[in-house]
Amino acid sequence: MIVRIMGEGQLTLADDRLAELNKLDDELLAEMENGDGPGFRATLQALLAKVRDLGEPLPEDSLEPSDLILPSPDATLEEVQELLSDDGLIPGGT
Repeated sequence: MIVRIMGEGQLTLADDRLAELNKLDDELLAEMENGDGPGFRATLQALLAKVRDLGEPLPEDSLEPSDLILPSPDATLEEVQELLSDDGLIPGGT
C-alpha cells in the first residue's frame, strides 16, 4: 500500500500493518468527537510517527497513486475532519 503524508511524501506500507494504525486512528476519532484539541494533536503526531516507523519512504522523484492520504503534522482539527471517511483516516477501523 502507498501512503502519502501531506507535505512530506509517500511511503510503502504492508497491508498487514493497518491493524496497528487503527488503534491510534480510533483514538484520534474519539478526541475529535470530544473536542480534545491537545489529545488530537498528540495522537495525530503518534499516528504519523507510527506510519513513518512502519513504512519505507519512496524516492522523492517517485510519484505513485496513493492508497491512503494522511494529513500533515500541523493539520488542524477541521482539516483532518475533511479527510475522514466512515472508518476514520485508516480503512478498517470502527
